[in-house]
Amino acid sequence: MVTTLPYGSWPSPISAELLATGGTRLGAPRLVDDAVWWTEGIATEGGRQAIVRSAGPVALPDPWDGTAGAEQAPTDPVTVLPAPFNARSRVHEYGGASWTVVPPAATPATATERTSPLVVFVNFEDQRVHAVREGEQPRPLSPVGPEVETAHGPSLRWADPTVVTLADGTQEVWWICEDHTGGDQGPRLDADGAPHIERYVATVPLDGSAAEDPSAVRRVTPASRFVAHPRVSPDGSKVAWLSWEHPQMPWDGTELHVATLMAGSAGIGEVVLGGAETSVLQPEWLDDHRLLIISDASGWWNPWVWSAADGARQVLELDQEFAGAMWALGTTWYQVLDADRALVQYGRAATGLGVLRVSTGELTPLSCPLTHLTAAELRADGLLLLAGSSPTEFPAIHTALLDLPTGPEETSPSLSPLRLLRSSRADAPSRAVLPIGESIEVPLDGGGVVHAIIYRPHQEGLAGREGDLPPFIARVHGGPTGHVPPVLSLPTAYYTSRGLGVVDVNYGGSTGYGREYRNRLRGQWGVVDVHDTVAVMEHLVAQGIADGRRLAIEGGSAGGWTTLACLTRTDTFAAGASSFGVAELERFRLDTHDFESRYIDGLVGPYPERRDLYVERAPLSHVEELEVPVLLLQGDEDRIVPPSQSELFRDALAAKGIPHAYLLFEGEQHGFRKATSIIRATDATLSFYGQVLGFSPPCVPVIELERD
Repeated sequence: MVTTLPYGSWPSPISAELLATGGTRLGAPRLVDDAVWWTEGIATEGGRQAIVRSAGPVALPDPWDGTAGAEQAPTDPVTVLPAPFNARSRVHEYGGASWTVVPPAATPATATERTSPLVVFVNFEDQRVHAVREGEQPRPLSPVGPEVETAHGPSLRWADPTVVTLADGTQEVWWICEDHTGGDQGPRLDADGAPHIERYVATVPLDGSAAEDPSAVRRVTPASRFVAHPRVSPDGSKVAWLSWEHPQMPWDGTELHVATLMAGSAGIGEVVLGGAETSVLQPEWLDDHRLLIISDASGWWNPWVWSAADGARQVLELDQEFAGAMWALGTTWYQVLDADRALVQYGRAATGLGVLRVSTGELTPLSCPLTHLTAAELRADGLLLLAGSSPTEFPAIHTALLDLPTGPEETSPSLSPLRLLRSSRADAPSRAVLPIGESIEVPLDGGGVVHAIIYRPHQEGLAGREGDLPPFIARVHGGPTGHVPPVLSLPTAYYTSRGLGVVDVNYGGSTGYGREYRNRLRGQWGVVDVHDTVAVMEHLVAQGIADGRRLAIEGGSAGGWTTLACLTRTDTFAAGASSFGVAELERFRLDTHDFESRYIDGLVGPYPERRDLYVERAPLSHVEELEVPVLLLQGDEDRIVPPSQSELFRDALAAKGIPHAYLLFEGEQHGFRKATSIIRATDATLSFYGQVLGFSPPCVPVIELERD
């Protein structure tokens, strides 16, 4: 029997509390000896990121024993990093890889100590590198940076720890250091008026000597504005790394450096690939002479190989992406298996897994049910560790057996069924309330398409009233250089299980569809993203999928910009919710963090030469054209999009008398991690939509809208 109720008012078992506290934010899984280690975000502990490990050895799955696809017991992890320590980096403010486990050879110790691996990590509060063994208290390894006002926090920051072996067999840990101190000259401004910041690769001694003596930190590479992916050749004689300078972003253009290591340090070396218009990512040594890299020189991020003797050649040319936007340091998309093979991730909207043969360019797909991979690592015995999700599975960590035949009668690689090790949603609700996404391509006037994913209202046993169409919420991702994959999402189900439709828009500028599609946003931020989002919503209305009078839009960060731009420049939407969104550009370029401080040069134009565009594109400049209510959500410690952006827009709304609400969340940065914040923001947003779009969500506190 089906019960009919107004769209938006369906009772749902998916509460804001379930979103905030019921799941686990999983990150950075890796194989350590016979165990799996990873990070877990704990919303009930202020969102701190703990390092955990499997409770026992993780055995090879046997594809013939009937347990493939079953849960690996026990599932409850052991917490290695004690509270209140938080393994999270602030390099670039987005951080990235923040910890690693050091091999015993690099840390001479007693037999007893060797049973507990040494972990090195950067602690969020002070941004110092620490070392810890399970059951002990962490001890600092890196020095305290001197106070620098423009740093807005610790002046020395660390990310992406990499264990390397030098030519003499010495093992040490290299870090990317973000240095706001100015060195011998002290804090100062560059010629463009921005604070002087250097980034370089450095090693921090494991004996703790640098904790009190900064001179014990050894620089490995020269300073650049940005550096990434330091990699030492197998024989320890050479090092490769990436760098880029303002105004490039890593998806615009990077340079690949190769240098000889002398006494553990690199000289200037040689730039062998890349440039301002070519994005080179993740160099990895195949042997002592050849590097495998990902380059978009062909228009797609494809595999290339480079050597000093033969230069660069493309391994295969495929209109699919083998990498993505490097927002977080330490992000990788493939693993070198031997001198001629690599385990690669590739695809467009979704991600596949395959084995690439470098010598021939042969790509063998593996049958993997995960369509969005965030990690893949192979152990020598064939145990494959995978992290990812799919349209029917929440993010989780899995293991499988990867068969890689070798020899004269070599057959194709094969992958066993996956075995679940740890799910982000052990409390996942019934599939009866979970939606299934539909990927669509919406034709654009003048040619081309915009990519989107539709999630229709769904809960078994419930339907909207006859003749009604559902309200629909357009969600626009941040970045704006980013991508929303077609995967199962509980925040999406929170809406769809209540009778609201959702559509994720991968507007022009999104990754996953080649450089030409990314470049559609060049100089057109606030134009192409708005046009594409509106085109998707008009398509849904024309197809009889959505109620054209009840369309809303939401997004965070750059998605907040597009939300506010759509509200002020079009009459498509009846309401919008902006989370830590950009409202104007002149003050933003001065207040935001260094990593994105010149991003707008490519998205809009250089400043002050194109100041006219900075003013004209800003949603704040068009509040007079706004007629619909707005919800603003903001963290008070956000250094990427400071509270001033939301507050400027709030004040403009009040001046015009537009109904609005502004919620400021204490102790939150760029994105909400605390359970209390997530609950409050989620409930407030649903209440806001109900008031404006004309439905009554049950059991949700009513948020009060102001006019002045």
